Amino acid sequence: MPDYPQSPDQKSKKLCIRKVRGIFFWSLVREFVGMGLLVFAVLLGIVVFTQLIRFLSDSVSGLLAVDGILVMLGFSSVNYLPVLLSISLFMSVLITLSRCYSDSEMVVWFSSGIGLTRWIRPVLGYALPVVALIALLSLVISPWAMSKADEFKRRLDSRDDVSAATPGAFRESKQADRVFFLEDVDAQKKHVGNIFVQSVQNGRDGTMLAKEGFQETAANGDRFLVLLKGMRYEGIPGQANYKIAEFERYSMRIEPVELHQEAPNLKAISTLDLLRNPTPWNASELEWRIGLPLSALILVLMAIPLSYVDPRAARSLNLITAIIIYMVYNNMISVTNSWVAHEKISVMAGLWGIHLVMFAALLVMFYHRISMFSWQWRKQ
Repeated sequence: MPDYPQSPDQKSKKLCIRKVRGIFFWSLVREFVGMGLLVFAVLLGIVVFTQLIRFLSDSVSGLLAVDGILVMLGFSSVNYLPVLLSISLFMSVLITLSRCYSDSEMVVWFSSGIGLTRWIRPVLGYALPVVALIALLSLVISPWAMSKADEFKRRLDSRDDVSAATPGAFRESKQADRVFFLEDVDAQKKHVGNIFVQSVQNGRDGTMLAKEGFQETAANGDRFLVLLKGMRYEGIPGQANYKIAEFERYSMRIEPVELHQEAPNLKAISTLDLLRNPTPWNASELEWRIGLPLSALILVLMAIPLSYVDPRAARSLNLITAIIIYMVYNNMISVTNSWVAHEKISVMAGLWGIHLVMFAALLVMFYHRISMFSWQWRKQ
């Protein structure tokens, strides 16, 4: 059919529709981004605070050196980023659209001919870059961060007692037979100052004080802490026959650290290595990494029908429902991954089963909301 020229009224009408759609799209995206950043900042602050408390507790108990707290905190925070971004994405869309219902903005948009499915485009425009970032973090960056964290932890554990000692704090040796206190430590010059060492040998307590000392390596590779210009007190607690000796030089052998063989951490294995070695446990870990961006995409679309607020019901009811759905979804992913690891279900069933079920639930929710809105408009 030939194209007939459009009248000025038709052109202005189309231009007006395009402007309305543009305003609709960008206003939503800006509000999504603002709310997402706020939710993400709050969640990240909570995670960093709780992890900091855990690492400080490990440091006090001697399981982690003080100079390793910030490094381990950084690696641990990177590992939590995919989950935090997924929650922030879901909650930002849910809270924003719920506010639109509460402030009656939805009525305006629906009256302008913008149906519920039209919300998919701005939501995807906001969500797809974040989902891509979640996939990058989950598949590449988080395993790298965990491997570096394990490597850093092993390097800290391999240090001897003197190198691991914290200036101004008492520290027990890894063999649990000595207690060190070093007021000043110069790791580069291997020099220590104002040393206190308490040990137990053959049932007798020995205490040494020295003004200064240094680390020395013998020809056979043995390492010693050499104390200079100090005093040694030795005896049995409760008895008065303590021996006091003054020395110019006293060499104390630094026992080598025996590292225990630890089981490999699946979180620290790269995605390519998981693909090269498709064991059940590796497949389970791979499904978890792939499932994070998939679940984030399904949940953010599910937030559109879930955001509906019934004026006659409690305003927080949809938020509670959304949190329950998120928890059930996340737990079912973990359960199916565990079933794959124990070979109770196939790899494909574990990877796609729960996501297909949630996608079907998403379609049912959209159908229910669209049917409900159509019935309400016909009733009016």
